[in-house]
Amino acid sequence: MNVQPKVLLACAGSWWLQHPAKAFANRDALAGLWISNKNSTQVPAELYRRCWPFHLALKPFFHLAPQIWEERAFYAFFPIWKAWLQAQRWPEVNVVQSIIGYGTEPFAMADKIGALKVVDCPNSHPLSYFGFWQRECDLWCPGENVPIPRWMFARMNRELEQADMIIVQSNFCRDSMLWNGIPAEKIMVNPMGVDTSIFKPREKVPTKPRFVAVGTLCVRKGHQYLFRAFEQVKKQLPEAELICVGEFKTDLRKELPKWRHLFTHHPRLSHPEIAALFQSCTAFVFPSQEEGIARAQIEALAAGLPVIGTHEGGATTLVQDGVEGFIVRGRDPAHIAEAMLKVARDPELCRRMGEAAYKKGAVKNTWQDYGDRLLAEYAARLEKKRFKLPPPAGA
Repeated sequence: MNVQPKVLLACAGSWWLQHPAKAFANRDALAGLWISNKNSTQVPAELYRRCWPFHLALKPFFHLAPQIWEERAFYAFFPIWKAWLQAQRWPEVNVVQSIIGYGTEPFAMADKIGALKVVDCPNSHPLSYFGFWQRECDLWCPGENVPIPRWMFARMNRELEQADMIIVQSNFCRDSMLWNGIPAEKIMVNPMGVDTSIFKPREKVPTKPRFVAVGTLCVRKGHQYLFRAFEQVKKQLPEAELICVGEFKTDLRKELPKWRHLFTHHPRLSHPEIAALFQSCTAFVFPSQEEGIARAQIEALAAGLPVIGTHEGGATTLVQDGVEGFIVRGRDPAHIAEAMLKVARDPELCRRMGEAAYKKGAVKNTWQDYGDRLLAEYAARLEKKRFKLPPPAGA
């Protein structure tokens, strides 16, 4: 009989952990959700703990400061999170799951009680994450540095070594772990789920070419290449439109004045608003230079949008070139533009791709499906750990 996982999820902020927490709770497998954000998925109150000191320290920055100062404050106040976490009384737990960079303290306790230590990775290996991003800063905003402190990257590296299991969102992230010496048996590829009550398949292919990109506007996500590609598209399809959703990072400041006239910008939209926007779009375009797999990319698939994306952006995990969309070379605007023109000029191709995209993004890929995949893996690893044979005598 398999061991029943009891999972504690702990992380400053929340990332997407509230969704697997709800899925785990539905299976009576949640030991706790410890975050600094509100309980937005209605996890049972007795299983939810909020780090109020960290949240209140950051609250003025959420509402009053530019994005870069909010990010700096997050790391400056990190000791508050650590102190709060170390003061908590632990429930019965046999799996500890944290976003990479936030697992050091939970893993120390996991070692004491023999729990499985799981790192959840939003991005590629820290060396790839930093290197790919810094390259784009050096090319497009000389003098700009990756805003994540080096001490956080150091924590990430150590946690990967400490972890029993590493969750990655994409094939690219798995490859990056292997390139950097992480054993393959530690890695599980599990793309994010989607809320299918919000993201519904597109009802029809729009007559006007309309492309959408959702995610922070920055050089790491390749917007400097997207803008150049769309400029080429506009020369052949003057009626085409590009919509970008997300806040700006400072590393795009030297590029932005050249292209601000080219696209419609929404700093923030709710998930229902994004879902409504997807209904009127031709394709989702995301030439990211480094990514786990953008949550919006999966939501776009679930909404029946063809995805034009990159291997480095995680697209190859769910998108077959020419089936659910196109895989492009992210630093090649001409190649990106070629894919955009193909899907815009051929409504039947756009329709077929959209139907295939829906099947890949939504069918058997709700957040409950995502959580169930993790629980099955945890049960198998706990059973293996439980019955692991001791080393031979004299070894």
